[in-house]
Amino acid sequence: MVLQVFSEENVRELINVRSGEIKLGECVQTITKSKNVIEELQSSKAKFVIIGVLEDIGVRMNYGNGGAHTAFIPALKAFLNTQQNQFNRGEDVLVLGYLDFLDDVVNFNAANRAEGDELVKKVDDELSKWIEVIVSANKIPIVIGGGHNNAYGNIKGTSLAKNEKINVINLDAHTDLRLLEERHSGNGFSYALQHNFLHRYFMFGLHQNYTPQYIFEQIHNDFNLEYNFFEEMEVFKTTSFDRELERATNFIAENSFGIEIDLDCIQNFPSSAMTPSGFTPQQARYFVYQLGKNKNAAYLHICEGAPIIVENSTTSAQVGKFISYLITDFIKSRSL
Repeated sequence: MVLQVFSEENVRELINVRSGEIKLGECVQTITKSKNVIEELQSSKAKFVIIGVLEDIGVRMNYGNGGAHTAFIPALKAFLNTQQNQFNRGEDVLVLGYLDFLDDVVNFNAANRAEGDELVKKVDDELSKWIEVIVSANKIPIVIGGGHNNAYGNIKGTSLAKNEKINVINLDAHTDLRLLEERHSGNGFSYALQHNFLHRYFMFGLHQNYTPQYIFEQIHNDFNLEYNFFEEMEVFKTTSFDRELERATNFIAENSFGIEIDLDCIQNFPSSAMTPSGFTPQQARYFVYQLGKNKNAAYLHICEGAPIIVENSTTSAQVGKFISYLITDFIKSRSL
């Protein structure tokens, strides 16, 4: 089975226990019997389900820097070591585990486009299957790690579970609406549109320098596609982050929608496409919190974090800690 289920023992191995304190990892729910994963997930009283995706094949197929397979474990460790207190409740979370594609990652040659296409589609199939299971059980998936190619699996699985096309808002420097060629991290939304899983799509914070003209023309010809520019909010100051967030929310929030966070939009964040100019970590946290408050928010996906690309002993922990902040911000927003 591609899904590596996390047991209570696996979780406890990641916790730094301290006398007088309770960590979220001591309270989260886990699967007790791997043969009954779906049944246990359905019967769990947890509201949120955390699942990791350990792959970077989609990123490398899109000519990006590898390493997106290295974000999940640091993020999970940081989350599990968060304090259980009046603001955080581990009982609301089930840690399901991760989709294991590490053998494929190690053996993959990015020059082999046919193999890469096949592997990314394999990830699509496995992720969409589990997202459908989670959403059908009336729970909210929190998906961590891997490339932005995994937006397709999130959208497909949620759409199938709800039996309708869904909307998505994407905090990203890029549209990921590239051509319907081999599957990679740059065309997950293109395929979701093509296969009728995605209805309305708002791209928040695009960088003007990195969007091809043919994609602008596609957007301008489709009433269900909308965007804004990072430059408009943070450089030219012709509009504000808050005003644009309200406009974006109005565009997607009438129906079920997914929240996509590509960490390459954050300034100097270790990711598959690091940028020297981008949003602050606080803006990303605010974005997740504000959108999460909406009852139609169906999932959270945090992708493209790649601590391995920075040769620094503290980077992995810092990346994990920031992703953990996004997870807890989202959970808090849904608990209001």
